[in-house]
Amino acid sequence: MNVTDGRAITQPHEQAFDVVIVGSGPAGAAVARQLARAGAKVAVVEEGPYVEPAACPESGFQAMAKLYRDLGGVLAMGNAPMPVLQGRAVGGSSVINGAISWRMPRDVHAEWVAKDPPLADALPWETIEATLDDIERDLNIAPTPPDIAGRRNLLMGEGADTLGLEHRPISRNVRGCRGLSRCLQGCPEGHKLSMDQSYLPDAVEHGAVIFSSTTARRVEVEDGTAQGIEAISAAGAKVRLTATRAVVLAASAVQTPALLIKSGLGHGPVGRHFQCHPGVSMAGRFREPAPVWIGATQGHEVIGLRHEGLKFEVLGYDVSILGTRLKTVGRELARDFGDAARWVNWGAAIRAQGEGIVKAGRRGASVRFSLTPDDLSKVRRGVRVLGELMLAAGAELVTPGVYGWHEKVTDRSVMARFEEEGPLDGKAYTMAMTHLFGTCRMSSQPGQGVVRPDFRHHTVDRLYVADSSVFPSNLGVNPQSTILALATMCARRIAA
Repeated sequence: MNVTDGRAITQPHEQAFDVVIVGSGPAGAAVARQLARAGAKVAVVEEGPYVEPAACPESGFQAMAKLYRDLGGVLAMGNAPMPVLQGRAVGGSSVINGAISWRMPRDVHAEWVAKDPPLADALPWETIEATLDDIERDLNIAPTPPDIAGRRNLLMGEGADTLGLEHRPISRNVRGCRGLSRCLQGCPEGHKLSMDQSYLPDAVEHGAVIFSSTTARRVEVEDGTAQGIEAISAAGAKVRLTATRAVVLAASAVQTPALLIKSGLGHGPVGRHFQCHPGVSMAGRFREPAPVWIGATQGHEVIGLRHEGLKFEVLGYDVSILGTRLKTVGRELARDFGDAARWVNWGAAIRAQGEGIVKAGRRGASVRFSLTPDDLSKVRRGVRVLGELMLAAGAELVTPGVYGWHEKVTDRSVMARFEEEGPLDGKAYTMAMTHLFGTCRMSSQPGQGVVRPDFRHHTVDRLYVADSSVFPSNLGVNPQSTILALATMCARRIAA
C-alpha cells in the first residue's frame, strides 16, 4: 500500500483536500473508504508508522515497542490503576487486536435512545443492522472453526458446558487464518483483515492519501468553521493539510478529546464521561498440552453473563508475556515455564459504570478513571467465574493473580468463595483496559454533548467526530464492528 511516510517529510508540506481525517483505525478507515469511493479527495493522518505484515515481530514485547502507544504503558490513574492499551500504527488498534467482531447489542441501542430519543431517528436500528451486514461481508466475519481454534479455545467451551453457561466460537474478521496466535503482535501473513489490509488499501485505490508517522497538533478553525489541521512529521517538519468539506477526528476516545482541547475547542463535556471495559485475566495449568502459540488468538467466548456486564474470552498472550502471568519466581518459575505448553490464559471484560476524564498536557493525554463499588463487585464475580471455568474444564490449578488471596487454587469450592472473600480494593487486581468510549459523546442537547446526532461538532462547522468517543455509553462487548458501522454512517452524512 502506498503511504506517505512522515519520517521522510523533512521540509514544510502543505496540501489541499476535500476531507482530512485524523486517525487510521476502524473509524478513520471506514470514513476514508466511504468518502474516497464517493469521489472525495481524502487525506488520512496517522501518528504511527506503516508496518508490513512480514515485519510484525513475534515477540510480544517487541510488538509493544513497534505497534503500541508508549509500549502499552499509558496508565489510567484512579482507585485501580491500569494500562490503557492502544495501537499506534497505520490501521490503529485493529492491527493489534484479537479480530473479535461483535454486532452492536440491541439492548445497548435501546439504552441510548431511552436517554436521548432523537437518536432513534439519527441512528436507526435498521440502518445500523444493514450496515453491519455489509461490514461482515466486506471483512469476511465468521465464527472461528474448530480446526483453527486450537485446544485452549475449545477448553473454554467445555468448562462453560459444565457450569451451564452459554458460550460460542468468536466471530472474527480474518481470511485464510492458520491459527498462528499472533493477532496481538500483528498478523505476519496479513490474514487478519485489519484496516491496513482491508479498508485503507481500498481507500488508497480510490485516491486517498495516507500520511504515516505524522502527528496532528491542532485543528485549524476560522470564523467558526474547520479549515484543516496542523501537524508535524516524525522528521520534525510542519505539515498543513487544508479541507474544503470536512475535518473528521477519529483518533480514539483518548486522543480525539485531547486534540480538541489542544485546539481550544472546549465546548461541552469534551474529555469527560470516559468509559471503558476493564479486563481481568487468569492463568491455569492443564493436564494436557494447550499451547498459547497454536490456534486462534481469541477464538471462544462465554456470553451467558453478558446481562450482568461480564463477558469471558480466551486470551492469546505471546510466550514472553505468559511468563508474567505465572506469578512465580526462581526455580518454581523455571519449572512452570518449562510447562508452558500446558498453561492457558483467559480473561473477563467488565462493562463498568464508572466514568473518568481525559486531559491534554504537554507530555500527551492523561486518563483518570475509577471503578464504582458495583464495578468492583463485578470484578470479583469475574475472577470467581474465570477460576471455576478453568477448573471445570480440567485445569490442575489456577493462579488468580489477586494480591492478598490464594496464589494458587486447585478446588472449585475455593474459587466459589472468592465472590464473598475477595478484596474490594481495586489495587489488589491485575487489570488492563482496551475498549474506550464517551469523551466526545453524541447528544441532541448542545450542553450535554460534544457532537450532534449527525456526528457534527455542536459549535464548529465542518468538524466531525467519528470514533467511539461519540458513543453515549460503553457497549459491554467488543466495539470494532459498531465503530465501523457508525463511522460509515458519519461518512454518508458528510457525503450527502
